[in-house]
Amino acid sequence: MDDRASALPGKLARGWLKSTLLALLMLAQPLAAHEVQPAVADAEVGPEALRMEIRLTLEALVAGIDLSALGDTNDSPLSGYYDQKRRLTPGELEADFRAHWERVRQGLIIESAGTRLLPEIVDLRIPGVGNPELPRESVLVLGAALPPGDAPVRIGWSAQYGPLVLRQAGEGDALYTGYLTNGALSDPLPRQGVAEVGALRDFGRYVVLGVEHIVPKGLDHILFVLGLFFFSLHLRPLLAQVTAFTLAHTATLALAVLGVVSVPAVIVEPLIAASIVYVAVENIFHPRLSWWRTAIVFGFGLLHGLGFASVLGGIGLDPGRLVMGLIGFNVGVEIGQLLVIGAAFFAVGHWFGDRTWYRARIAVPASVAIALTGAWWVVERVFL
Repeated sequence: MDDRASALPGKLARGWLKSTLLALLMLAQPLAAHEVQPAVADAEVGPEALRMEIRLTLEALVAGIDLSALGDTNDSPLSGYYDQKRRLTPGELEADFRAHWERVRQGLIIESAGTRLLPEIVDLRIPGVGNPELPRESVLVLGAALPPGDAPVRIGWSAQYGPLVLRQAGEGDALYTGYLTNGALSDPLPRQGVAEVGALRDFGRYVVLGVEHIVPKGLDHILFVLGLFFFSLHLRPLLAQVTAFTLAHTATLALAVLGVVSVPAVIVEPLIAASIVYVAVENIFHPRLSWWRTAIVFGFGLLHGLGFASVLGGIGLDPGRLVMGLIGFNVGVEIGQLLVIGAAFFAVGHWFGDRTWYRARIAVPASVAIALTGAWWVVERVFL
């Protein structure tokens, strides 16, 4: 065989590895501080009027950033302008927001009986600046008069404002939750009671939410799963680790959503980053499956389950469909994990997994990059 032909797989692997290292090191920049989070709106629909309280990052609306295709505001050409808004005092930011209100409210969609309604600002609560590197959550209260009759209301907003979680609470435990993306409108919200959604459709919503929390939004969970992948390409070690991880995060996800377990994010997030470091470092120095490795992965799965629970906690689950929502979200998470593993396998495992140099040239360097990224996140989440 020609020497150039025999060297080709190694060149391809090194090229892939360089691009992977570069991507991971770029992603190691401060992400948590600029990650796009959904706004959460609680709507009260009465016989004659609508009142809606929205918890959101107000600076993004003022800066005019298009969040429709962003996972991180650093990726926007307006990111510097957005960061300037974080440093404004509450009074300065409120004045700025009110100056842009006519533009902003054109993107707020409220419809009833075929009529587009324009809301008015009822109240605006903006916290102090605090750490300007971290997003602050403001509360915007809107009101709108409804047309005569009992026609239901549909609510949404422009895709460029990012995802919106819309909730309508009724008597007792009755709750409607809509996760709206890409400019979608809510289901019709009645003026009495709450909107009703079919069980199968509701289940599908939580599946999609679970997938999205891994791909593309869950970079820390993606890196942890890649850490499991680069441990070994053999089915038994990979299956043992993924099974342990799945069982663990399923358990704590359920316990956290039910309120049995509650751990602050300030503790959970650094530990999740540390778990990424651990699995990657062990890939380098001790790449053999043992009960200890499986137990450690199980323990880290408990932490990641708490991280997943923060998503459902912010959105809210219909108590009448609590189990179904948990199962749907978890199924989505598993699909997301399988997508990550499948992508990694077809990117490198299928082509180079049987090469004698696979571990030295791909698995170990990739694990080093993953460990460095996780280590930076530990520092960022604890000290910055």
